[in-house]
Order: sequence, then C-alpha cells, then structure tokens
Amino acid sequence: MTQSAPVAPPVPVQQPDKSKASGLLLAVILVGQFLAILNVNIVNVATPTIEADLHSSGAGLQMIVAGYTIVYAVLLITGARLGDLFGYRRAFLIGLAFFTLTTLGAGLAPTTGTLVAARLAQGAGAALMMPQVMTLIQHNYQGAARGRALGLWSAVVSGGIVVGQALGGILLGLGAGWRIVFLVLVPIGVLLLIAGLRVLPADQGSGQGGLDPWGLVSLSAAVLLFVVPLVLGRDLGWPLWGWASMALSVVLFVVFVRVERWVTNRGGRPLVNARVLRAPGMRPGLAVLLLGPATWGAFLFTSALHLQGDLNLSPLASGMMLVPCALAFALVGLGWPLLPPRRQRSFVPFGYVVAAPAYVGLGLAAGGGVAYAVMSALIGAGLGVQVAVTNLATTHVDDVYAADASGALLTVMQLGQVIGVSTVGTLFISLSQGGGTGSASMVTAVALAGLAVLAGLSSIFLVRRGTS
Repeated sequence: MTQSAPVAPPVPVQQPDKSKASGLLLAVILVGQFLAILNVNIVNVATPTIEADLHSSGAGLQMIVAGYTIVYAVLLITGARLGDLFGYRRAFLIGLAFFTLTTLGAGLAPTTGTLVAARLAQGAGAALMMPQVMTLIQHNYQGAARGRALGLWSAVVSGGIVVGQALGGILLGLGAGWRIVFLVLVPIGVLLLIAGLRVLPADQGSGQGGLDPWGLVSLSAAVLLFVVPLVLGRDLGWPLWGWASMALSVVLFVVFVRVERWVTNRGGRPLVNARVLRAPGMRPGLAVLLLGPATWGAFLFTSALHLQGDLNLSPLASGMMLVPCALAFALVGLGWPLLPPRRQRSFVPFGYVVAAPAYVGLGLAAGGGVAYAVMSALIGAGLGVQVAVTNLATTHVDDVYAADASGALLTVMQLGQVIGVSTVGTLFISLSQGGGTGSASMVTAVALAGLAVLAGLSSIFLVRRGTS
C-alpha cells in the first residue's frame, strides 16, 4: 500500500498490566493453538481408514484433508478483525467452542459429506481462535517476556506438526478406528474452554470501523482463488482452471489494495491498515515469513513421504524420526531471547545460513539413520529463528494495530506453507514416481536450500529495517 491520508487510530482496548501477565494465560492460548495445528496433521494418517469406512471418493478425501486448511487460510484476517472489534477473549473462546463442537461433529460424521462439512467448520473455528493467540501475546507481553512467549508459541507450532503425525499413528495402532483422532481432542477443548473463562483477561474490543466488507470480500476471494488450486491442483493434475484461478487471484489482490486505499481515504478502518505495513521491519518480515515457512512446510511434507516410502517406516516411526528437528526448532526459539540484544538481530540471517546447507546434507543422507536425524535437527535449529523474525516484524507495530499485524503475519505464513507443499511437494512426487523417494530427495533438497537462501537474504533487510 502507498502513503495515504492519515486515519484516526481506533480507541485502544482496555489492557491488563503487561508486567503481571499470567503464565496461565499463555498456557491456555498456546494449548488452543496446539489443538488447531494438531488437527491439520493428525488426520493425514487416518485417510486410508476413512476411505475404507465411509467409501470416500478421491475428491472427498482431498476435501477432508484440505478443506480445513483452505477455510482457515481464507478467514484468518477476518478472525483477527473480529477479535479487534469484539474483544480478543471473546473471539478466542467462541472460536475454541466452535472448533470443539465441530471436532465432535467430525468424529461422529456418518458420511463423507458430513465429515467434509465438519472439517470446513473446524477451519472457521480455528481462524477465529488462532489470530487472538498472537494478538494476546502482543498486548500482554513486552521486551524479553514477549520474546519468551513467542519462543513458546514457535515451539507449539513445530511440536503440533510432529506430534500430530506421531499421535495419529499411535491412535490408529490401538485399533480404535479413524474417529478417535477427532474425538480425543474434544475433552481437551472442553477443559480448555472452562480454563479460558477463568484465566483470559477481559477486554472490550475497539468496536470501531466495522469489518470493512469490501476489503473482506476482495481479500477472501483473492486468497480462496490462490489457495484452492494450490491445495487441490497436485492431485487433480494441475488443470487449466487452477492456473486461471491463480491468475485471477493476482488481479483480486490488486483490487484489494485499491479498496483499502479507498476505505482509508474515506476515513474508514481498512481490513489491514497501511500503518502496519509501514512499520519498520514489517514488510521484510512478511517476505521472510513467506519463504521460511515455505521451506518448513515442504520439508515436513516430503520427509514424511520419504520416511514412509523408500525407508518403509510406519507413521509413528516417521513422526519420531522428526522429533530431533522439532526439538531443535523449539530450543532455538526459546533460547533466542536469552542472547544479548546486539546479538539477537544478527542471529536471524545466521539461522538460514545453517538451514540452507543442512537441506543439501539431508538430500545426501536420504538413506536415513543418524545422519538423517542430525541434518533434520540442523534444519530445525536454523528455522527456529522464525520466532525472532516474528518479534522483529511486530516490534514497531502499535498495540492498537496488533490484530491487523497478527492477521497479516499468520495469513502470509499459512500461504507460505501451502506454496511450499504445492510446489516442492509436487516436484518431489513427480520425481519419486520415476525412481523412488530417495532419488527425489536430492533435487528437492537443493530447491529447499535455494528458498532458504532467499529467506536469509530477505532477513538482512528485516534486521536493518527493524532497527530504524
């Protein structure tokens, strides 16, 4: 967005004393986030049993797996704005309640159609709940405390992905059937809802500016037209309509920018305020958070296929193989705030310096074993700097625009993962059909290394702008 006429900022919400932010508050919102991330991955290993039980078609299975991600990506920014309007506590709890209810619906679904509908509704609940997590961290934690909170946030992101794969394998191994992968989350959601009612701080939201309906429609349509062909295109053979859809999404993104200028010039509250994007470090931070998660999502996707392909590991064993990676990711995210301030910024590009050659090393270690685990751990350690990227990108964003920043960052991160899985994942699958997953690993490793290098170069601009 370009420079536009000044807009009066919204009335700040009533905020609690940030120095006294409760550890229970952080625990509640992070467990909620953990459930939402777990739900993406835990269903993947259950698709064969779902297909056998519900006699699902290929298209039905695709929507069971991808429908959640599509709705979640489309509605993230809307969820962030709803929290800003009506209160972050209220939005988080309503999103959690809806997520829990629809998870129960998924576990009890009698047909493929009802399961798809439940998965779409789950995505809507997650899209309302998840942006409030980052916004509540921005409102309730500052300085080193914010760094620690974001480190835990990062650990939950990485942990949810690996635990989802392993837990799905464990539950199915018990012979309980596919429904258990949903039903096991329901009591956790209920307990979390009860805890949230007691722990989350009251806030009233700004109540100003509305939802920016024209911005909402144009952005949602743009994201939908972009995400759907990327999520479904690989399994459908990349049909012509998918390419046309992505081209049209670019047009609608341009329309969205113009709509937001128009809303701003009329004195309204745009869906994403230009002041957020003009904050030092925000734009390069968005670039890094597009490229970094693209490598992360593609790495986890292709690794699962390889570990269960040529290496012939079970879903549980393949999930455990990635535990060193998740632990390294979490430890770096938690340890970054402990560095001296002058070292924290330079630490970000260094992470991608580690990750890029580690991707190449992973391709060379495609035979598995200790070498594979070590390379994956180095990748996790390198990409663990993404928590520092998030912190630097939001440092100069005023608290009254915290929801705008949360929605933008989470949407870009989600799009990055979808892009990584769709592009590098498609390359991996295409190559593995001819010579197995092992032979595909080296080529995709080089592609991932290239993306990591681009993320590192973008992070240099982030470090420079984040200090201005």
